[in-house]
Amino acid sequence: MRWEGSLRNQHSPQQAPDTSGDVRKSYVWMVASVAAISGFLFGFDTAVINGALVFLRSQFGLSNFLTEIAASSLLFGCLIGAAVAGVFSDRLGRRRSLMGAALLFTASAIGSAAANNLTIFSFARFAGGLAIGLASALTPIYISEVAPRSSRGRLVSLNQLAIVIGILAAYLTNWQLATFGESSWRWMFGTAALPSVGFLFGLLFIPESPRWLITHGRREEGYAVLAKIANPTDASMEVAAIEFSASEESGDSRELFAPQMRKRVFIAVSLAILQQISGINTVLYYGSVLFTEQFHGESARAALGANVLVGLVNLICTIVAMAFIDRWGRRGLFLLASGGMAASLAVLAFSLHVHATPLVTFGSVLLYVAFFAVGLGPGVWVYMAEIFPTRVRGRATSVATSALWAACLVVTLTFLSIVEALGTSSAFLLYAGLSLVTFVFVWKWVPETREKSLEEIQQMWSEQ
Repeated sequence: MRWEGSLRNQHSPQQAPDTSGDVRKSYVWMVASVAAISGFLFGFDTAVINGALVFLRSQFGLSNFLTEIAASSLLFGCLIGAAVAGVFSDRLGRRRSLMGAALLFTASAIGSAAANNLTIFSFARFAGGLAIGLASALTPIYISEVAPRSSRGRLVSLNQLAIVIGILAAYLTNWQLATFGESSWRWMFGTAALPSVGFLFGLLFIPESPRWLITHGRREEGYAVLAKIANPTDASMEVAAIEFSASEESGDSRELFAPQMRKRVFIAVSLAILQQISGINTVLYYGSVLFTEQFHGESARAALGANVLVGLVNLICTIVAMAFIDRWGRRGLFLLASGGMAASLAVLAFSLHVHATPLVTFGSVLLYVAFFAVGLGPGVWVYMAEIFPTRVRGRATSVATSALWAACLVVTLTFLSIVEALGTSSAFLLYAGLSLVTFVFVWKWVPETREKSLEEIQQMWSEQ
């Protein structure tokens, strides 16, 4: 690259003392783990509604439409939070923006638990949605900007791992607290306040993104962070690469719609939408309602127990994805996941149509979740965080993440209505078809980014 030649004649920042590779690796994992607490809160807050809905419907006398409103109030906040995340992160920094999200997470947990009517509950959940929108757009960016290229896929996937751990924690919490009766939903939401405060505290001890620092004229601070991640020589080369890449970017919002960016934006937005309209949140949000209605004679607590198994499969397969995403690449996992999801959803639709045994129906649900978790779950977040230039990464990822939450909102708002109009079997057959569309899209449009630095990825796109 052109910047390598100029590097030899450039006076690099004052060399920081080198540290061992193990220490650097531990430091990077510590930083990524703190940031990924937002993923845990993301997963917990989105999934806790699954079990709480059973009790909310009873206590507040909710119709199907009002149940959709209760489940979707969070998602309206997610959409807005994701939309403004880019502006806040590009101006204030990734770390300070995440601090704002931590405060919103805390306020939402307390407000949701204390609500005495659907309106107050919905506003509190909306605040939590703002936090999730911010975190979902910013955490993958932050981790990708501190991660070495060799482990960037695994480290960014750590956020998705935290999300599924949060989902599982919500399911386990719901299952255990269900014994408290109709008011147990208050405890379900209130427990999220503790990790929210912990997240805010942890953010005090991690640095700002080195790429954000360097592109905002704080070169020495950015180098100091990079020197903790890589050896001083590699850190100096990385500074030069970032500065060279930034020099070719305008940083103007209009750059998002420049000819060289249109394909990237199109692919990121399309992947974000396709990840959601394949129907994953029909299981994650309405699983307890679905299991209660489909498996007659089972109690609400038994349905919540089924959710725990869904959460366990989600967790195990996300760990599998982390192990292979930097070996097999993003594209290969996308194809495996979308094809498998289409097949398992088709089996689910057929089993519901013929009233197959609960074992077959529930098994197809678990298989569907497994395929999602091994590919589209972590992979889309990784891909969106790495294909955009540094100076517009926040805004570009914000656009894609907003599209993701808009699609999630549509699915959540319409699922029960679609089931009412078409039947449960036809609803899942529709999602099977959309999973097949995802497979075709990835096959035709999505290039591989495995084992490339963020700057090399920008070079790859500029050559296309």
